[in-house]
Amino acid sequence: MTTEAPTTHKPSKGQVLGLKLACAGVAGVLGASAVFPLDMAKTRLQNQTVGADGKRLYSGMFDCIKKIVRNEGMGALYKGLAPNLIGIIPEKAIKLGMNDFLRDLWADEDGTVSMQTGMAAGAAAGLCQCIATNPMEIVKIRMQLAALNGVKTTPMNIVRDLGLGGLYTGAAATLARDIPFSIVFFATYGELKDKWATDENGVTDFGKVLASGMGAGAFAAFLSTPIDVVKTRLQVEGAKHTSPIAQAKDILQNEGGAAFFKGSVPRMSIIGPLFAVALYSYEVQKYLMKNVLGWM
Repeated sequence: MTTEAPTTHKPSKGQVLGLKLACAGVAGVLGASAVFPLDMAKTRLQNQTVGADGKRLYSGMFDCIKKIVRNEGMGALYKGLAPNLIGIIPEKAIKLGMNDFLRDLWADEDGTVSMQTGMAAGAAAGLCQCIATNPMEIVKIRMQLAALNGVKTTPMNIVRDLGLGGLYTGAAATLARDIPFSIVFFATYGELKDKWATDENGVTDFGKVLASGMGAGAFAAFLSTPIDVVKTRLQVEGAKHTSPIAQAKDILQNEGGAAFFKGSVPRMSIIGPLFAVALYSYEVQKYLMKNVLGWM
């Protein structure tokens, strides 16, 4: 793409941040909608334990999806999508927009962003996003598991039952997952985008952006799966524990170390494509705003 940016007044840092947050919100909606059935399977797999007959209900991701469709209907794959989309807009706006803004703000004078700076920007973005992430995910998880237990509910009923404090159940585990995830993801993605997807003239190859988001997302998702399993167990209705450490000990003692990677394949299958779609959309929006509309 070689379109030259129109001559226009340079926007302020606040205006640039606002535009980046808006682009990230749209990107998040597109990414989350594309992979939500896989997210349903991931939640069901992470929450299941061995039944009284010594068997598990689901043997894997595709078996889980097949049984959900057969027993509950196709619509059940999208249970919890509405509250997820309501939450994903501020969550992805904060995560992607804030990271991008801080990378630009903390870059060296020549625009270079070091690995350490990328990690710091990612950590800050992961810390900030928990404000939106925790309420969104606990409502989504309760909706995804309600049908399995034969319970009919709505997002508003769950919010009323939980109250403001309840919406932040498991927040410590969410932070313990999101900050390391963001450090690994954004540092990896930044390196791939800057050194592989962008040439010496600053031209971005959007196909490589898609691949960079996919690879960085899947890698960070795998590494953060153990704490995601702990977080899911803490946020289900009637959870046995309230402490991440107590929950982790319970899983280790009763299910073994392998249980910490339950749902790792569907989680990687979710996060990889989600961030690939989201970041592709985000980078294209930024390109259009900067080079076509001259807003950045």
